Amino acid sequence: MDDDAAALIFGEVLFDHFPDGRRVMGGAPYNVAWHLGRMGARPFFVSRVGDDAAGGAVRRHMEAAGLATAGLQVDDTLPTGSVRVDIEEGEPSYQILADRAYDAIDDARSEAALGARAVALLYHGTLALRDPRSRGALRRLQELTGAPRFVDVNLRSPWWDAARVRELLDGARWIKLNEDELDALAPGGAGMAERAAALRTVHGAELVLVTRGARGALLVGEDSHVAPAPPVPDLADSVGAGDAFSAVAILALTRGWPADRLLARAVDYAALICGARGALPPPELPPRTLRAWQGDAR
Repeated sequence: MDDDAAALIFGEVLFDHFPDGRRVMGGAPYNVAWHLGRMGARPFFVSRVGDDAAGGAVRRHMEAAGLATAGLQVDDTLPTGSVRVDIEEGEPSYQILADRAYDAIDDARSEAALGARAVALLYHGTLALRDPRSRGALRRLQELTGAPRFVDVNLRSPWWDAARVRELLDGARWIKLNEDELDALAPGGAGMAERAAALRTVHGAELVLVTRGARGALLVGEDSHVAPAPPVPDLADSVGAGDAFSAVAILALTRGWPADRLLARAVDYAALICGARGALPPPELPPRTLRAWQGDAR
């Protein structure tokens, strides 16, 4: 892919509210953009926040991370996204609030912000597309860029519909989902690899990536690869591990890494995130990891 082209990251940015009172910035698309930015990949993030304190905090966080803010819209009415996170045995559950600013991403503002930027890859999830306004903005960006899509399935009840999710998957070049989401979208008695292969065929994808938590991950393309997860001695929580995995996968795709290297490095990096609270690790972790990979001949 063109080294000067960016990954366009579209979707929600929000605050996760934890049981201990902490408020942590998150949202899968923002987490992916943050990791890519820290790894030197220059992503372009398109989202929308409220005209409130949380929205101001998002902008400052992006500026501190060196992320371009031209794609961050401000809504005069709707508030910045927020989610209640509960942790049970290290696994998160989410209560996602309705009518947030990221539901109303504007197509004309998105087009103006994009300008003449070259786009190598268009990443989006499914949560921000629960509202027709944001779906319209994504469609416009697809028309403008013609970029191949990386779809990160994010099934959060009650904010998803199977028919709409399958429509979003049609024509995606890369699909990433966890094993529960694979069960929901490709049920049946066949094994996981067989069902992932069937999903790939139905939607015309090049690769399907299935994350399996502590059991690692599976990649299904023309060939299949499995990567076990390394041990996490000091598990904090798994919030954001899947987003870290997606960021490494995007980095791999834009840099031409082979499939086995993509999978191994994505699994290893996701495990590192599980050793830190929340979705975003200390800012020195992604550059340190990237330097380690540069010295790794795998």
